[in-house]
Amino acid sequence: MLLKSCCIYSLGVFSVLLLILGISLNLSRVFQHVVQSMVKTEVVLKNGSEAFDAWADPPAPIYMQFYFFNLTNPEEALDGERPAVVEIGPYTYREYRPMEQVNFQDNGTKVNAVNTKTYIFDRNMSRGPESDLIRTVNIPAMTVMERFKDNPFVANVINSYMKGTEEGLFTTRTVGEMLWGYEDGLLKALKTFQPDLDDVFGLFYKNNASNDGEYVFFTGQQNYLDFARVDTWNGDSSLNWWTSAECNMINGTNGASFHPLITKKETLYMFSSDLCRSLYALYEEDVTVKGIPGYRFSPPSQVFANSTVNPANAGFCVPDDNCLGSGVLNVSPCKQGAPIIMSSPHFYQGDEKFVQGVFGMKPKKEQHQTVIDINPLTGIILRAAKRLQVNVFVEQIPAFSLTGNVRTVVFPVVYLNESVVIDDTSVRKLQVIVTEQNIVENIPFMLIGLGIILGGVFMFLMCLQKVPESTAAERQPLISS
Repeated sequence: MLLKSCCIYSLGVFSVLLLILGISLNLSRVFQHVVQSMVKTEVVLKNGSEAFDAWADPPAPIYMQFYFFNLTNPEEALDGERPAVVEIGPYTYREYRPMEQVNFQDNGTKVNAVNTKTYIFDRNMSRGPESDLIRTVNIPAMTVMERFKDNPFVANVINSYMKGTEEGLFTTRTVGEMLWGYEDGLLKALKTFQPDLDDVFGLFYKNNASNDGEYVFFTGQQNYLDFARVDTWNGDSSLNWWTSAECNMINGTNGASFHPLITKKETLYMFSSDLCRSLYALYEEDVTVKGIPGYRFSPPSQVFANSTVNPANAGFCVPDDNCLGSGVLNVSPCKQGAPIIMSSPHFYQGDEKFVQGVFGMKPKKEQHQTVIDINPLTGIILRAAKRLQVNVFVEQIPAFSLTGNVRTVVFPVVYLNESVVIDDTSVRKLQVIVTEQNIVENIPFMLIGLGIILGGVFMFLMCLQKVPESTAAERQPLISS
């Protein structure tokens, strides 16, 4: 009997100890720290690691889709009416982007590489063939006219040439020509006077099967927060196109990788050579992609806001203090002087004047927002869509009669959607990691639960032990009689 009581009381003490241990482990977050330490050790750019393999050659298929804006009223636009466009697309390309010329340096703390990108047309995922015709603004002509508008002699020569060849402010080209290049008559004529001038124009001319320069990345060996962060680009740690040191900073990764252990409160920085600048994204909401939990980050409107809304953007106003408005970025300084304006598709998050300036603009968050869905534990991208629009600054130039009475407008040419969704093989690997994380991090709760169950058993046994004694006491008088 004594042994039985001793076992029952031991059970009670053990249940209390389990409760105390479970609560202590939960409050101290010991197991969470263990998981985080393991992740910090594993997610490093070093030969043989899964993180390096995914960084060097992304396993998930990446697609680049182009949506063109076809001008439907060229004559009316020249007469001063609002340009009207119709969106045509997508024209889809499978994108391959392996890291090449990889070389580790500084005892493995840094790695330099070039990110070669190759685009293969996918007819089955496209609206039509690359031979589809698009009517849009004549970008080479607009560039040349802007460059020589203050030089009367050259302007007169160019004006005469364009009239003689019947070249105008608007042109019709195939999708393939617009993207990858075509020989332009005006540029070819100017090459006679400027031999170093390239007479081929294309929005992504020389971008296929090529790279945007040499990067040096931090490997994350010394600090997990530095994983894949850009140290230098083309040998420089900062840019020189903008008018402030802050705007010329190269911040964050190249947007293809992020450090592990991401929190909802942090700011994710990225450098985009397409935009010629760094930008950032903030947490928006929790998401689930193929069963894997993630955080959605997206650039807030402040990233492309006017300097009156976001004073930090004053350096992006070029020439100095020349700001077009919120939602657009003049990248002419890094595009050989071409009047290229970047924005989100359909001027999403931009000033209403840009939306109303061109008939056919219909900004929608779901279709035109740039988003990045990331697994917070590993930093692996689950799903992403980089959406950018290429526009041209169009205005009436008195020195060129071919500009007619055209309105001053930011004219949309094409927008791109570069997207990726995690592949099934990576999903299976992540599911194992997430499951292990859940098991390890829930050990304190398992101990608390076991303690509660054993405590319940202890209380039941204590009550059961007292019941027979009470019953015996009640029945004693009946036996005596």
